[in-house]
Amino acid sequence: MKFISTRLSAPALSFEEVVLQGLAVDGGLYVPEFLPRFSENDISRMKKMTYEELFFEITKHFIDNEIDSESYKKIIKKSYQNFSQNFSHGAIAPLKQLTHNHFLLELFHGPTLAFKDFALQFLGNLLDYFLEKRDEKIVIIGATSGDTGSAAIQGCRACKSAQIFILHPHEKVSDVQRRQMTTVLADNVFNIALQGNFDDCQGMVKKMFADQSFLNGKKMVAVNSINFARILAQIVYYFYAALRLGNDEKNPISFSVPTGNFGDIYAGFLAKKMGLNINKLIIATNENDILARFLKSNDYSKSTMVDTISPSMNIQVSSNFERLLFHAHKDQKLEEKMPELMRGFERGGTLKVGDEILKNIQKEFDAYTANDETTKKTITEIFAKTGETLDPHSAVGVHAAQEFIASENYGGEFVVTLATAHPAKFPEAVIAAGAPKPTLPKFLKGLMRAKEKFEVVENDFELVKKFISERV
Repeated sequence: MKFISTRLSAPALSFEEVVLQGLAVDGGLYVPEFLPRFSENDISRMKKMTYEELFFEITKHFIDNEIDSESYKKIIKKSYQNFSQNFSHGAIAPLKQLTHNHFLLELFHGPTLAFKDFALQFLGNLLDYFLEKRDEKIVIIGATSGDTGSAAIQGCRACKSAQIFILHPHEKVSDVQRRQMTTVLADNVFNIALQGNFDDCQGMVKKMFADQSFLNGKKMVAVNSINFARILAQIVYYFYAALRLGNDEKNPISFSVPTGNFGDIYAGFLAKKMGLNINKLIIATNENDILARFLKSNDYSKSTMVDTISPSMNIQVSSNFERLLFHAHKDQKLEEKMPELMRGFERGGTLKVGDEILKNIQKEFDAYTANDETTKKTITEIFAKTGETLDPHSAVGVHAAQEFIASENYGGEFVVTLATAHPAKFPEAVIAAGAPKPTLPKFLKGLMRAKEKFEVVENDFELVKKFISERV
């Protein structure tokens, strides 16, 4: 299996090289040259597998022989072991029923109470394996809108060959999100509170990949969802949930996904391409609705960032959307248009695609937007009807699922909303909605009293580089 850049000018890489590379040298994102395709018999055979067994079966095709099967199974087991280590629920990704046709997939039972644990526990163990084999040291640099940072720190802090620098937007993440990053006082962990927004953080990380000379000879590795290993890990829970609800060639399923940087829902798109019978992938956004605008009217253009009660989705530029555009253009044999399309977006902050490409994307996706009042109303209603407390991001997903079920695109199938964070990460939003204050799990009881360590840095690229270079 080789991986190619969405902008076509970078060399094709192996899986190991992609994990350690992150962004392609031409500014593109790496995608697999082809996707494995599972038959109906293959998928039927997966129905009784445990999460770990399913993970191996689905992802081994991307690894090829770069990791022997025994070692790879050990990496998977270490990433998804039970309560005493990583995941606090025996099902790893349990399903909860909301109505007769609507389910929640709870992805918040990992160490940082967010769906990103699924990818970053795996990525941390992959890095350990590859770096030990290579006898190399790296610098992990990531941008976070709230959850990636803490999940990356928890997944990679034990990696002896890595220093970790995480940029988060100062005073634009929840207290719990911030403290999950800043109370890790390990010598190899550094938190930068940037006086800007998430797009500023993400833009700086991308610029650093273009010129790594300030790292004093060390290699920079991405933990953001530009790293394909993160996408790979997320494909698995789409299969896991669907197969437990009887999904097969006669029984499709749809997924509603709270969406910011497009990585999570892109993983669902790959699951569909690999043979999972998915009707629609529903993009659920808050008022930062660049993806919904594109899907409805071919308007992918930056606008002013809106601060919302679902801060992890306060994103104007969805990095992984470039991967979807690449697939859509490649299906029409138009992939050579991608470099100029993306360069045009970087210059002008807007792009449009051809009518046929838009129609094909619309066949796969639907999109709905929820403002803060709608988000709070959804939290209130779901608690009253089911007793389930939603975090604001999951509430945006539930609202989108409800809108989809009421639409003409709905075909009577089961709909699964991805519950992407524990409500205790966003207590202010939950309380504002009129639901009871959610409590942190016992293993995080001391979080709000723990000592913090972070540095507030101006929104200046040179200052951020200086902060990092003085510590590597």
